[in-house]
Amino acid sequence: MQTLGGLGMFILGMKMMTEGLQATAGQKIRRVLEAISSNRYMGCATGAGVTALVQSSSATTVMLIGFVSAGIMNLEQAVGVVIGANIGTTITGQMIAFKLTAVALPAVALGVAMKYFSKRRNFRYIGDIVLGFGLLFYGMTVMKHGLAPIKSDPQFIEFFTTFSTDTIGGMLLCVFMGTALTVAVQSSSATVGLTMTLASSGLLTFPTALALVLGENIGTTITAQFATIGSNNTEAHQTANAHTIFNVIGVAIILLIFPWFVQMVEWLTLDLGTGPVTQMANNEYINVSRYIANGHTIFNVINAGVFLILLPKLVQLTVLISPKPAKSKERYLLPEFDSQFIDSPIGALAKVKGEIINNAVFAHENLKKVNTCLMVRDDDILGEREAVEQHLDDLQKVIIQYLTTIYQGEVNEPEAKEISEMMRITNNIERLGDSMENVSKMLERVYENKITFSEDAKQDLKAISDQVDEFLSLVINEMQENTPDFYQKALAKEDTIDQMREDMRYKHIDRLRAGNCSVDVGVFFIALVSGYEKMGDYCFNIATGVNRII
Repeated sequence: MQTLGGLGMFILGMKMMTEGLQATAGQKIRRVLEAISSNRYMGCATGAGVTALVQSSSATTVMLIGFVSAGIMNLEQAVGVVIGANIGTTITGQMIAFKLTAVALPAVALGVAMKYFSKRRNFRYIGDIVLGFGLLFYGMTVMKHGLAPIKSDPQFIEFFTTFSTDTIGGMLLCVFMGTALTVAVQSSSATVGLTMTLASSGLLTFPTALALVLGENIGTTITAQFATIGSNNTEAHQTANAHTIFNVIGVAIILLIFPWFVQMVEWLTLDLGTGPVTQMANNEYINVSRYIANGHTIFNVINAGVFLILLPKLVQLTVLISPKPAKSKERYLLPEFDSQFIDSPIGALAKVKGEIINNAVFAHENLKKVNTCLMVRDDDILGEREAVEQHLDDLQKVIIQYLTTIYQGEVNEPEAKEISEMMRITNNIERLGDSMENVSKMLERVYENKITFSEDAKQDLKAISDQVDEFLSLVINEMQENTPDFYQKALAKEDTIDQMREDMRYKHIDRLRAGNCSVDVGVFFIALVSGYEKMGDYCFNIATGVNRII
């Protein structure tokens, strides 16, 4: 029970560290990931750095799923980052091997003080990191103390001697147990820490511990697979599958050369100045943790090197075995937000961003259709206005509800501001839909009452509708890719549309004086112009929100 309690403390510490690190550096991580180029080697280096920072390859994978779903990066870029994430996750093992148990309790004390007594939110997040760090190493100490009385027990010795790498069956059993244990505790870092503790106590030989660690690399990918169960998101399945294929094939390759791999790890670690793996002190194998940590890192570096060269083939295999996207003819489908993203605000907000872009594109497509009705009557377009408006209303509700759910979790101040701006953008897209519906209703009345606009009035309506079309297109492009001087361009568009409305009113008054336009026709004309001017206002509100969060 003491060993299990120590393991629980270790897992709690890991989770607190990961959440604290994400909360502290979340915005920077997002910007780094969004800026990833198609260069696979840079993607790998980025994945290693981000995962080393957040201390969880699973957390990085969930973020990537969100980015791919949002269209911020493609599958090949995401797979390159996943490959690097496997290298980054070995940093935890390296950190454990430094045996920093002496600072565990001071870290707990400092972490508690910062987390519960600091008034500044950032200090509380740093408190999470420090407290998690302390709990992690204190958990290691508790595990070792728990194993001390039982490591000489004949039944325990007999049980652990069943794990041997002398035969192929024994190696496969070790890999299977490592996988199963990681799936059970949902943390490869925790199982690597437990493996180190068992090896330090003499219950596992170094080759056996290394085989277990190989299995633990597979186990951490199963966590991502579980997260995609029930999801209809093709990108989510593809990213998780790439992670699994990468590690399963890599482990299979290493198992074929396992004895030589063990010798290579021992030789390299000895060459770095570490004592022999069998060296003991105080009835404990004092160097074996460093050997295991190095074996874990070397495996992932070799695996990454092989698959970075074969990356296009890995992506092709992933697409081949992943479920194909359903081809739905339903136009008014609402987005599905998977619960897996809630624990990762970075990934969750990326997913929402993608759906907001889709929402804006849908509104833009319908704006173009309505604009065509200014010149030519189309009853099909005018007749679907209520369905379009209802869909935009439903999209607003779904997105706002999910953003509220994210906000109710652990988010930092920049993320809270981003959520607020995303709500603002979503609400203004819905208002844009309201104005489109009003314009559509007005046009239907124009055609039913056989009202005919003068050529000058038609040209004015076309001119202002084109400006709104261009404005919304500008905003959508900015959502997908940053452009220089965006806000100044948006401000200029808003001023142009406002000025066009005033000029068109004066021109309409001149036509009334000249007898070229009747009062009844003028009422509809001014209403349409005002409707497009309102759309311009909503586009500017969206542009303001986009400018604050991009």
